[in-house]
Amino acid sequence: MYDLISLGKAARQASARLRTSNTDARNRALCAIAAALREHIPEILEANRLDLANAKAAGIRSVMIDRLTLNPDRIRGIADAAEDVSRLADPIGVVDEGTTRPNGLQILKTRVPIGVVAMIFEARPNVTVDAAVLCLKSGNACILRGGKEAFATNRVLVRLMRGAVEQAGLPADSIGLVEDTSHETAERLMRLNGYIDVLIPRGSARLIRSVVENASVPVIETGAGNCHMYVDRAADLKMAVDIIDNGKTQRPSVCNSLETVLVHQEVAAAFLPMMKARLDLHQVELRGCERTCAILHSATPATEEDWATEYNDFILAVKVVDSLDEAVAHIAAYSTGHSDGIVTNDLAASRQFTAQVDSAAVYVNASTRFTDGGEFGLGAEIGISTQKLHTRGPMGLRDLTSIKYIVTGNGQIRP
Repeated sequence: MYDLISLGKAARQASARLRTSNTDARNRALCAIAAALREHIPEILEANRLDLANAKAAGIRSVMIDRLTLNPDRIRGIADAAEDVSRLADPIGVVDEGTTRPNGLQILKTRVPIGVVAMIFEARPNVTVDAAVLCLKSGNACILRGGKEAFATNRVLVRLMRGAVEQAGLPADSIGLVEDTSHETAERLMRLNGYIDVLIPRGSARLIRSVVENASVPVIETGAGNCHMYVDRAADLKMAVDIIDNGKTQRPSVCNSLETVLVHQEVAAAFLPMMKARLDLHQVELRGCERTCAILHSATPATEEDWATEYNDFILAVKVVDSLDEAVAHIAAYSTGHSDGIVTNDLAASRQFTAQVDSAAVYVNASTRFTDGGEFGLGAEIGISTQKLHTRGPMGLRDLTSIKYIVTGNGQIRP
């Protein structure tokens, strides 16, 4: 049986040192990680080639292969991102609120690290580095469990990062890797109480559901994105085509890509052929309701399952609706609460939509592809939270902290 307890103990000990480390020490570690990645590009690519060969032999879809693939430019981009995080403001020690009570007690609500952050994620090697770097900057140790598709790449990346962190004077165990990718070990990690402070799953809806159902440690749900765009009767149709094209085809395998388009019945006949002509350039398969298929004869009839599916592929569900209210009701029934939007020139419609759609990010006349920590000005993110506690939306450095009340007196006792 794989020894998770030793991994948890090592991470817990490392987190105690990180909690008292200073900003300069953590920034040096991040820059050392960036340098190590750049220096060892051939070694990382060799491991990645092995993963890619195994993934292709296993019949992994091409859009998922793209997420797994590294090249020199992508590795340099990951290294650059690590250095970018080193330049972000340190959230640790920031005082959110301060007050002095009538009895003279000074109370400071202060940001502190969470402790040990575990992540279970799928075939995206950049997440391995992003997660480690963000945890390190925010004073947290991390335990990473990637998917078997990226195992060789992840093992090299973590080894390089551990060496760089140790070289910078911080404990190598600040970054740990679960080197057993079995489901049994993953489920044991979900129940590693006493060692893990929070577990963040990042990947498919199935992965996230498994973590939520099996974990006994606190969980922050991230990633699952059944994202919608509603084309209102007052929409600029050319703008809507551009937004939907970007949302669906730029990177269909990511969580903020579009999966369903809802179209007001008054503009459906004019809009749907425009949309199809653009999406045909990318060979997007359309799965439509009965009214959609009556306009687009080549569309595949949609099933109930299609409305609830996060395709992560060049597939788009399309439904014609009678009203804004029907669009909002459809989103309420099927959205994962990630990112949903409206295209409209009607101010009242946009206000109703943003008030009634209960998602982490709600868009008016813009692509859902902007739901990203960098695009939101956070510098980086560890994931997109689709729940409401302890955080929601793109999770930056501040979201990897907790609070501590520091109370200072001069002998006060409670009467």
